Amino acid sequence: MFITRFAPSPTGHLHLGHAFSALYGFQLSQKHHGQLLLRIEDIDKGRCRPEFETAIYDDLTWLGLDWPKPVRRQSEHMDDYAGALKRLTEMGLLYPCFCTRKQILQQAAESSRAPHGPDGLLYPGSCRDLSDSERQNRMDHCDPYALRLDMARACSRVGALTWHDRQRGEQQARPEMFGDVVLARKDTPTSYHLAVTLDDHLQGVTCVVRGVDLFQASHVHRLLQALLGLDVPEYDHHRLLTDEQGKRFAKRDRSVTLREMRGRGVNPEEVLRLIGVKS
Repeated sequence: MFITRFAPSPTGHLHLGHAFSALYGFQLSQKHHGQLLLRIEDIDKGRCRPEFETAIYDDLTWLGLDWPKPVRRQSEHMDDYAGALKRLTEMGLLYPCFCTRKQILQQAAESSRAPHGPDGLLYPGSCRDLSDSERQNRMDHCDPYALRLDMARACSRVGALTWHDRQRGEQQARPEMFGDVVLARKDTPTSYHLAVTLDDHLQGVTCVVRGVDLFQASHVHRLLQALLGLDVPEYDHHRLLTDEQGKRFAKRDRSVTLREMRGRGVNPEEVLRLIGVKS
């Protein structure tokens, strides 16, 4: 069965770009006689708000979308992510990193060839080779740390991998371009990379629909699938909507939020016309 998902974060009101993604996924699921799931990605406790989650339901209902209940909320499944982290730790693939962002930037400034990846500056691996005793000593002293994936060791463990995008075809996985990615922090006990990869597997998603801005992240997600023995879905990275100046829509752009447009009397059919989706 074809299953995809719309997975917003309740950190603000949905905008036209969200409407396009939700409707794109819904129409794709209808074409394949499948389902569109709704998932609430609320792991960022500092920014997520209950009122924004309520607004997501209201906006999607206004657009005429329905979804199977109950909705998966990431904040209710931290044990799933902790279990995945435990498995990666037992494989010897995670290590604690005690470096602050300021220290990482300083290390890069002192290097004549600081490498960059899709998310910017790559972590130089300063804590990768700390001894077990030093790591334990710093953790015993409650030094804050993040858990990073030893990318070289992880890639070596699984070998060459591929994944398929419906719009770009077969892709050779290149997760190494991200360096030693963070998979958890003290204040956020899972990362986007880990949470969405595990969620898609647990929810039986067969096609991951999301914006092309997340295309590169799929390289890391394919690696995590191989390491954790997860199902490998297809991907469909759709175009992003932009304004007249070519700027991506954002939640801070109040004029294009669905809530504000609904308040001005705009109807769903007009939204469909604006985003170029046929009803």
